[in-house]
Amino acid sequence: MMIQSRVSTLAGILAVASLAGSSPTSAQREIQPTNNLPNPYQSIEGWAKMPEGRAWGSTSAVDVDRDGTSIWVAERCGANSCVANAATGEMSALEPILHFDASGNLIKSFGAGMIASPHGIAVDRDGNIWVTDYSDNAPRAARGSGRGAAGASTQSGTAGGTRGTAPAAEAAAGQQAGGATAPTGPPPGATKGHQIFKFSPDGRLLMTLGSPGGAVDPGYFYQPNDVLIAPNGDIFVSQGHGQGKSEVLKFSKDGKLIKRWGQTGAGIGEFDQPHALAMDSAGRLFVADRSNNRIQVLDQDGTYVTDWKQFSRPSGLYIDSADTLYVADSESESVSRNHDGWKRGIRIGSARDGVVKYFIPDPTERATNTSAAEGVAADAQGIIYGAEVGPKRLMKYLKR
Repeated sequence: MMIQSRVSTLAGILAVASLAGSSPTSAQREIQPTNNLPNPYQSIEGWAKMPEGRAWGSTSAVDVDRDGTSIWVAERCGANSCVANAATGEMSALEPILHFDASGNLIKSFGAGMIASPHGIAVDRDGNIWVTDYSDNAPRAARGSGRGAAGASTQSGTAGGTRGTAPAAEAAAGQQAGGATAPTGPPPGATKGHQIFKFSPDGRLLMTLGSPGGAVDPGYFYQPNDVLIAPNGDIFVSQGHGQGKSEVLKFSKDGKLIKRWGQTGAGIGEFDQPHALAMDSAGRLFVADRSNNRIQVLDQDGTYVTDWKQFSRPSGLYIDSADTLYVADSESESVSRNHDGWKRGIRIGSARDGVVKYFIPDPTERATNTSAAEGVAADAQGIIYGAEVGPKRLMKYLKR
């Protein structure tokens, strides 16, 4: 208990100092891993019932319906992509967007043939469902084939599960900071991917942002990770999953681009895989700056407020109505030995002062790839849901 108290106190001191305007590169660097915190949660696996004959695929997208109890999730069609045939780009006939009641019964599903690889999901105040597609269906050569054609993948996808989204033919199109390929047009043969979709609760398509196939261009997205809808209807999108430009884009409620900011890097206002978004009751924008092992807190115009490292390497973010902050870490000590000393799992704390209170550890201590929750959400009763890419499941966590 003494160790836990010291860690929590240190996290709080650093957070308050940062909010007060101290340098994010001084005391923040000295923070120790927040691993030894209480875990008052019971894990429940297999609670969500898939249709007979259908298995779970990878998922990083989970959110709570406006009813406060039912759950929306987007999973990757029983695999790690909804592209059924990588060589041809043929799409799966399975419906990736799923709605479960609190008991795990499937209420509705839709979206077949539309989304190459769902990554982020958000439910707005009107109950509409927003989904990001961070890959595409451009034909790819099979691994090990030796083919260097336009379909060759340049990214293995171990960090988050992309099937490879930048063909070799595009490598000369340009480089962003950090050496990430920034294609200027859609990959050859791509007819799906790199878009944001808005659906009604019954599955009707209401809006599409971006053009199919994607590119780093004002009219496109490339590897959009997450989407967030502000109370006034403004739309925020984070993009850049290892290739392309890492940035945040802001749109009006009718889909008009207002501004975009950020680039790939580790400085203030720069990002490296801005993997998830959340907003607190004060309207501050939280960005899971995953490959920089930090959360950046910004205002809604992109002005830097602070950054927090005590929540570890963030893959998923969720902030509830009481400003409880839930942060999923699915990669520490497993993907390229990144962030050694920090354990994977879900950390729960305060979005107001940055104090970490609880930690649900990943039971798979020896994982060598993404493990535990990548996406996270919590319902009105404080029940936590973790969407997992590697284990391919949707976990539930009940407080004991």
